[in-house]
Amino acid sequence: MLTRRVFASLRAAAAGAQRRAYGTVQRGGMGRWGTAAAVGTGAVAFTLFSSPLLLDAPPRQSHPDASAGAPPPEEGKGLKLVSADEVKKHNSRESCWVVVGGEVWDVTDFLDHHPGGSRIILTHAGSDVTSLFTPIHPPHTLENNLSPSQHVGTLDPSTASSLSPHGAGPSEAELVESRRRALPPLGAMINLDDFDRAAEGVLGPQSQAWAYYRSAADDESAYSRNRAAFSHLLLLPRTLVPVSKVDASTCFLGQKTSLPIFIAPAALAKLGHPDGEVNLTRGARRTGIVQGVSSNASCSLEEMFEAAKGEEGQARLWFQLYVNRDRKKSEAVVKKALAGGCSAILLTVDAPVGGKRERDLRVKGDYFDASLGESESVSGAQFSYLDADLQWSDLAWLKSLAPNTPIIIKGIATPQDAQKAYEHGCAGVILSNHGGRQLDSAPAPLATLLKIRRVAPELVDNPKFEIYLDGGVRRGTDVVKALCAGARGVALGRPFLYSQSCYGSDGVVRVFQIMKEEIELAMRLVGARTVDELRPEMVELLEGGKLLGRGI
Repeated sequence: MLTRRVFASLRAAAAGAQRRAYGTVQRGGMGRWGTAAAVGTGAVAFTLFSSPLLLDAPPRQSHPDASAGAPPPEEGKGLKLVSADEVKKHNSRESCWVVVGGEVWDVTDFLDHHPGGSRIILTHAGSDVTSLFTPIHPPHTLENNLSPSQHVGTLDPSTASSLSPHGAGPSEAELVESRRRALPPLGAMINLDDFDRAAEGVLGPQSQAWAYYRSAADDESAYSRNRAAFSHLLLLPRTLVPVSKVDASTCFLGQKTSLPIFIAPAALAKLGHPDGEVNLTRGARRTGIVQGVSSNASCSLEEMFEAAKGEEGQARLWFQLYVNRDRKKSEAVVKKALAGGCSAILLTVDAPVGGKRERDLRVKGDYFDASLGESESVSGAQFSYLDADLQWSDLAWLKSLAPNTPIIIKGIATPQDAQKAYEHGCAGVILSNHGGRQLDSAPAPLATLLKIRRVAPELVDNPKFEIYLDGGVRRGTDVVKALCAGARGVALGRPFLYSQSCYGSDGVVRVFQIMKEEIELAMRLVGARTVDELRPEMVELLEGGKLLGRGI
């Protein structure tokens, strides 16, 4: 009861902040940065660029004196001090300046190249956008995407207060941190749904972060089916089996993992916590599970590679790839990921375009442009750079970049495509409908797994082909059911995003602990001492469970 009361108070506080914020915007108007920035969530988007400048984006121009990721030159080494008044003058398409981290950038020539469109940048032209930019962009993003000539100078600190993004009230980051401090102890989280409720309270129900994480396509029916599908399978407990000792470890791609779960490659973790994906990497290292690294991560690959090292050993990282229309950019990021230690490539194939994620669109609705007939949501902008013409023959190109690296196809929803992945020499597939965020009528991954077992049984339990499932897993019993049905392992996305948003890397570890306890409990109760002992005979379809077919 205490936990529920704390969650309720967090939600109420967040909702109150949103109501006050909306009032401020309505009185002050969207054109004034001071009022808009005090909102941070809801009607005003708090990002400058509505999608990150991507990990696979090298500098737009090559310059001998500009190394990738290098910090801007220090004052006194060729850069001038720029007053706030001067910055404010450059607030139009003809001349557009922004301030990030105390540095002044001329982004005029970049407006038409921005993946999220120019409108969202122009809304904040002539402003200090540090608090908006930082949560969703890796360090040195501007240095890597703009030329040195576009670095105007350093903001004169004596005038910086007039560009303060916080106005008279606390910043959104300060509000989130105050809610984070009010959370119950980590031990009060006893199941994964607790993290869901906690994250909504901490981030705010109308925030861009919550809308992006929780959003699903259209009516969100695919999202709901992902979880509901597990209720169509029953576990059959076997008795009088010695189960005092159980081992839930297994192997993914021939390497041991402490649990048959891994962290799905979800983007923009810094929307929820300042340390972002680094929290996930630290948690993976501390628990011995795999982390899928997103192409749209808000931390740099270098940051995650560094966080992967520790006393507990080296975290295992798999790199998730969205293929850019400019193949050279994808080639560069694949080489970088492999050089840094990523041991597999997860090629996402279910997002040639972004789904219609209405929660996300509503938060970004203020950027609707009637002349264009579209709204610049985070998810929509994220997919704007992808190659929508990707096809099976392109696997040869990817294999040429990584000849000795396992390739897993992520986003498979039919037995036919699973069979094609096998025929093209892939190491496995991840059955997924993108967390219900793409095609709202797509089948639940568990349903796809059971259909593969029926119509293409040669793919299941194949030593040369591993099947993973991603979508709807919230209980240890869900994991056990998936493994009984033939999955090698399962991925979890939102639970890890929610947990790190609230508790940092400790939250990631707590999700692991909860899943370990629940998986081992379920194994004991079905009479399985190891993962290899989980068999199809241990599950049964509910009577009338037509959604999943008649049997497995």
